[in-house]
Amino acid sequence: MRFFFRSRQFKIILVIVAIVAAVSVICAAVGGVIAPQANLIGTITAPFRSFATSISNGISDIYKAYSDGNALLLENAELEQENAELREKLAEYDRAIYENDFYKNYLEIKEKNPDFKFTAASLISRDSSDPYGGFVINSGSLSGIEEYDPVITEQGLVGYITEVGLTTSKVTTILSSEITLGALDNRTNDSGIVSGEIDLAKEGKCKFYNLSRSCNIAVGDYVVTSGEGIFPDGLLVGSIETIGSDKYNTSIFASVKPFVDMEEIRGVMVITDFDGKGGVLTEEGEE
Repeated sequence: MRFFFRSRQFKIILVIVAIVAAVSVICAAVGGVIAPQANLIGTITAPFRSFATSISNGISDIYKAYSDGNALLLENAELEQENAELREKLAEYDRAIYENDFYKNYLEIKEKNPDFKFTAASLISRDSSDPYGGFVINSGSLSGIEEYDPVITEQGLVGYITEVGLTTSKVTTILSSEITLGALDNRTNDSGIVSGEIDLAKEGKCKFYNLSRSCNIAVGDYVVTSGEGIFPDGLLVGSIETIGSDKYNTSIFASVKPFVDMEEIRGVMVITDFDGKGGVLTEEGEE
């Protein structure tokens, strides 16, 4: 408001009001002395009085509008502050709900697998250059994490640790061709290997191969880890979507849709130890 009273426009208005007021006073004085001409003077000064009244009303309106505007700006600022506080509280509430569900689900996994040792971690960045959806988590060697430790969510297997820092680690997903893991069809117990391929990774899928021609796998079957190599047995991998055979028609392979949506991951659990923890599985299925 103080800026308006210092403005050039306000000074001009003051000058006009002063002139009109002076003319009105002079005319009134003259009208008081020369009574016979009062009506004439009143008629002459009427426009000036009207103009003065308009100016006065205009200033009053401007002042009111300016005051109302300032009050509205202040009210909006207060509302914005309240909204920011509410958003922060809502975010904290969402985090609390997520963490409660997160640890509840892993508690259930722990109860089913008492030999598992977990380290919880959150995703902090994604590797935009990795077509297989690799990402970085906020836990490292200081939390007991080592290279090749399995990484899971409550839905199933995510991948494993491929780089370890003091407080961060790189996770390579099961969509990657770097990973090979022993797997089973949970219904038929047919065994094979799960690994990634670039074309399948674009569809969010991986490959289940080295399956016998006599296998009985079917679309919709669940694929789980077999316990060979670095992964404990029984971890959910995904469901079979398509089935085919190699070009020599000697073995069967299938495309598998992981149960974990790699693009939706927020938090993970790293399995730092389990009974029978072994080495890395090669493509030939040897440790």
